Amino acid sequence: MRELVYYVAVTLDGYIAGPNGEFDAFLVEGDHMDAINDRFADTLPTDAAAALGIRQERTEFGTVLMGWNTYAVGGVPSPYRHLRQIVFSRTHTADGENLEVTSEDPRAVVERLKSEEGGAIWLCGGGALAATLADEIDRLVLKRQPLFFGDGIPLFGERPYRPERFDLVETSAFRTGVVVSELVRRREG
Repeated sequence: MRELVYYVAVTLDGYIAGPNGEFDAFLVEGDHMDAINDRFADTLPTDAAAALGIRQERTEFGTVLMGWNTYAVGGVPSPYRHLRQIVFSRTHTADGENLEVTSEDPRAVVERLKSEEGGAIWLCGGGALAATLADEIDRLVLKRQPLFFGDGIPLFGERPYRPERFDLVETSAFRTGVVVSELVRRREG
């Protein structure tokens, strides 16, 4: 069965973007980038990976999920065309290679995707979609940035209080102050 992985950069105070979707303060240069690009090359936009000479072999992910605001920030019709892209929106449409915009319940889509063959499913963002899919997330890969935003889009939007345990798989700290932590959901029973 495929797993849903929330792979995202996050500030020390828990934001994945500023109040208006800003993400330009995140560190995209430094010793953490080679390690991230080696393991998670599939998470680079297709054109960016090509410009950097990074091969995308879909070894980690086969599908990417995005809310409309996350999709729209890139400004290109098919940012991850090397993957199957599913964008959730009740009001917008878009056309692009390997791109589907749907108003379907994200939980139903993930349930269906998990039963299909293929690589892991990457939850790219945003926070509201992550809150909707929180119960379906199997693994978290958090690229904690040495930044405070003070306000913005939270890692998980509005969600009721319900503690859930994740177990640490691996943590890597870099001189830039970026810390990449991978956690898996603890399954009881």
